[in-house]
Amino acid sequence: MRSESKSPATDSAESGPGPADRAARRAVTVFPLLVLAAGVAGLSTPGAFTGWAPQVPYLLGVIMFCMGLTMTPQDFTGVLKRPWAVALGLVAHYVIMPGLGWLIAQGLGLSPQLAAGVILVGCAPSGTASNVVTYLARGDVALSVSVATVSTVLAPLVTPPLTLLLAGEFLPVDAESMVTDILKTVLLPVVGGLVVRLVAGRYIGRVLGVLPWLSAVTIGFIVAVVVAGSADAIRSAAGVVLLAVVLHNGLGLALGYAAGKVARLGPPASRAMAFEVGMQNSGLAASLATAHFSPLAALPAAVFSVWHNVSGSVVAAWMAHRARRAEAG
Repeated sequence: MRSESKSPATDSAESGPGPADRAARRAVTVFPLLVLAAGVAGLSTPGAFTGWAPQVPYLLGVIMFCMGLTMTPQDFTGVLKRPWAVALGLVAHYVIMPGLGWLIAQGLGLSPQLAAGVILVGCAPSGTASNVVTYLARGDVALSVSVATVSTVLAPLVTPPLTLLLAGEFLPVDAESMVTDILKTVLLPVVGGLVVRLVAGRYIGRVLGVLPWLSAVTIGFIVAVVVAGSADAIRSAAGVVLLAVVLHNGLGLALGYAAGKVARLGPPASRAMAFEVGMQNSGLAASLATAHFSPLAALPAAVFSVWHNVSGSVVAAWMAHRARRAEAG
C-alpha cells in the first residue's frame, strides 16, 4: 500500500483532498474490512484454505514484489538527507515493538505458541500501510518512507536474532533458517520489484494504482489461510490474543510518537514515528510463524493485520484533525 503515499507527499496541506487522497482513504478504509472478511471466511470454512498453508511464503513474496515496484531511488536518498531521524526511527522500531511483545507475553501469561507469535510480530519490519496512514495523519511522509524502506531491507539481519533472543525461552528458534526465509520472501522480491521499476518505470507507472489492492487481496488471503489453520484454537484464545494485539499496537503508536517528541523532531515527524513504530509487517510475521512455529503462533499476526489498520486509520484521522486546528489557530 505504499504506492499511494508518495505522490501526495509533495502536495501542500491546503490543496484539499485530491484523487490520490481519496484513493488512499479508500484503501485504508476497505483494507481492514477485506482482511476481517478473510478472517471470517477462514474461520467458517477452514477446509477451503488449509491446503494453501505451504504457499504462504510465496504469497508474501508477491506482496513484497509489489512493494518493490512502488520504490524509487528517492526512498534511499532520503536516508542520506536525514540520517539521524531515520536512525532514530529504526532504533525505536526495533527496540520498542520487540520489547513490548516480550513484556505483553510475560504479563498476560501467554502460552508458548502465542507468546512466540506476539514477539515475532514485534520483531517484524514496518507495516506496508504505514506510509499511507502517515500521509492521512498529515505526517512526514518522506521520513515514513525512509524508515519503512530501511527497516524492510534490514529485516534479514535484525528480525531473526531478535526473535531468537526474546522468543527463544518459549520455543526453539532456528535463526539461520529464518534469515534464509526472509531473504527469499522479503529482500529478493523487494529488490526484484525495484529493478523492474527502474528498467520499466514508464510501464509500471500505469499500474501503480492497482498494486495496493493486489497487496491487500493477497494479505487477506494469507490471513484466511492462517486463521483456517488454527480455527479450533481461535474460539478459546481469541480474547487474550485480541487484548495482546491492542496493547502491543496501542503502546507502540504512543511510544513511537513520544520518541519523536523527545528527540524534538517536530509534530509531522513525530506523527510519522508513531506509525513506523506501531504498525508492523504482520504478513511477514504470519508467514514466519507458520513456517517456523505453528498456525496458532501465526494467530497474533493475523489479528494484528486487521487491528493495526483500523487503529491506524482512527489515530490518523484524530492527528489530522488536531493538525488542522493547530494550523487554523
